[in-house]
Amino acid sequence: MCLEINKLIITLCTGNTCRSPMAERMLQQALDAEEDPLNTFTVVSAGVSAGSGNAASKNSMDATKRIGIDLSNHCSQPLTDDLLSQAYAVFAMTEAHIFALHSYYSVLPKRVHLFREFITDTANTEIPDPFGQNIQAYSQCLDSMSEAVPSILKYLRSEGTTNS
Repeated sequence: MCLEINKLIITLCTGNTCRSPMAERMLQQALDAEEDPLNTFTVVSAGVSAGSGNAASKNSMDATKRIGIDLSNHCSQPLTDDLLSQAYAVFAMTEAHIFALHSYYSVLPKRVHLFREFITDTANTEIPDPFGQNIQAYSQCLDSMSEAVPSILKYLRSEGTTNS
């Protein structure tokens, strides 16, 4: 596999306090366990309507803590053209996030996908927003992400021989 110039992956949601931070840490953990070059990727999260510096929601922290992922140091950030210009890929939670990318940002990486896009045996490609719901909704959200991670790794492996 050839090494990529841009080794940044962005997970994207709305406010960057629930879904994308959970997806960021889960995907980073999976990539870190892979061989080179996948283990050289850095995953960050952002939101299309996010403020700067907000903590992850309590339910996001509680849900990820159950699987050994710590979100206590998460600080939200808005998606910016500068961040996008550094990205190898963006994995969004919903079609609305992808629409926002194409509508409001001038620089997009070649690889913009839904987080669950590469699961072959499901019609549920979007990850609904659990914001304001109970811990069960956050756990279901996390399960939905966990189900998608192997398909993202497979996709990244298949893309690993390109250089753009």
